[in-house]
Amino acid sequence: VQLQASGGGLVQPGGSLRLSCAVSGLSLDYYAITWFRQAPGKKREWVSGISTDGTTYYTDSVKGRFTISREKGKNTVSLQMNDLKPEDTATYNCAAIWGGRARAGPPQTIYEYDYRGQGTLVTVSS
Repeated sequence: VQLQASGGGLVQPGGSLRLSCAVSGLSLDYYAITWFRQAPGKKREWVSGISTDGTTYYTDSVKGRFTISREKGKNTVSLQMNDLKPEDTATYNCAAIWGGRARAGPPQTIYEYDYRGQGTLVTVSS
C-alpha cells in the first residue's frame, strides 16, 4: 500500500493550490481518506476527509476555502485549496482508514489510520 501526496509549493496569500494523494494497493470503495497538516513547531492538525460513500468533512478553519474530492478511476483524492492564508503553511499528508472504522466521520488522530503517506510542503507567503 502506498499513499503519495504531491502538489505543494510556494504561493502568495489569496492564491490556490491543488494537492493530490495517489493511492495504490487499496480501494477508495473501502477506505476513507483524510488530509492532515503540520506546521513547524505545531501539533498535527486534521484538515479534511472523504468517506467511502463520498461524504466530505472539513475543519472549521478551511470550510468554504478547501474542497476535497476523489477520482475512483484514478484512485486519487485531491484537495483544492483556495484563498490560501499564511496560517495554511504546513506539510500536508494523506492517510487511509478502513471505512468501517470511519462511519461516524473520519478520526481526527492520525495514529488511528491504517496507512499514511509522506507529506508535501505548502508555503503561503508574499
